[in-house]
Amino acid sequence: MEAMAKSRNKVTMMDIAREAGVSQSTVSFVVNGSTSVRISDATRRRVLKVVDALGYRRFSHMAAEHKGSRVIGFLVDEISTSPFAVASMDGAREVAWENDRVVLISSSGGDPELERCAIDTLLACRPEGVVLASILTREIEPPAMLKDVPTVLLNCYAPGKGFPSVVPGEVAGGHAATRHLINAGHRRIAIITGEPWMEAARDRLKGYRQALATVDFATDPELVREGNWLPSSGYEQTRILMALSEPPTAIFCSNDSMAIGCYEALKDQGLRVPDDVSVVGYDDQEVARHMYPPLTTVLLPHDEMGRWAVETLITQAATGQRPQLRQLKIECPLVERSSVATIDPPRVESSEQHCADEET
Repeated sequence: MEAMAKSRNKVTMMDIAREAGVSQSTVSFVVNGSTSVRISDATRRRVLKVVDALGYRRFSHMAAEHKGSRVIGFLVDEISTSPFAVASMDGAREVAWENDRVVLISSSGGDPELERCAIDTLLACRPEGVVLASILTREIEPPAMLKDVPTVLLNCYAPGKGFPSVVPGEVAGGHAATRHLINAGHRRIAIITGEPWMEAARDRLKGYRQALATVDFATDPELVREGNWLPSSGYEQTRILMALSEPPTAIFCSNDSMAIGCYEALKDQGLRVPDDVSVVGYDDQEVARHMYPPLTTVLLPHDEMGRWAVETLITQAATGQRPQLRQLKIECPLVERSSVATIDPPRVESSEQHCADEET
């Protein structure tokens, strides 16, 4: 959709923080004119210079342009355990404010009673719509209280076609990570998966297998190792992989945290990334760009998902029509850095086969 394409080009506080060399919190305090924290004049000037250079529209300026605000509810089951919920909320908040809306956010902690109370509170504000978000990609049964309220599901989905939803294209993400290693010439490619009960872990593994199949590489069971998303499991499984009679030349870690453990295990064995072993992660957490060498990884598009959810609700409020799309899977793009080496690239057809991940 046109609005979605435009949102990809919008400047965020994260962009400003990266350019100015400060935290996102510092950017927030500066652009909102807060005097409750002590930030040096030099830092304020540096942040504001980047704000102007990137063309970021400050909320204080935007507020002056609006005469009133409308409400969109945002209910998430968990915030504190993952940075991705925050990214989704930031995307939702920015799009809402750009369209003269405010977002009211509540976290249920997975408690059904607290969820009901939170929904009651949101509905009392007569919201234009509600974003119902899950920290884990999964199927849910939306509360009956929302059946008459425009609702978009974020990082989750419901049976049937009653609720539009947006989720990351995890199969395609796993495919892209593995295909990148194949195109770099690697034939012995291992994967350290997440816990198999989680949909994200299964889908990333599916993408890995599909990518191997597209070039007629068989999946070697020895190269598929189960981790638990933590650095310790990345460390342990990497040691097992490198002890094989024919160890891999590349390892795809299903998240960046396990890639940290993978790096440490390789270092302890006197091996270098990417000279001896190439590594790809997943999630594109902040730590990925500060690893040595910086980690090639796959971006989880939670900011874009939050934007799409709010844009969908705003469009529905403007047109009075429910969206026809049942589910959108947003691309998880590869972020290339320095952790993959090219070794004797094989012949790969120019018209790559794409995995069937973008179903609606």
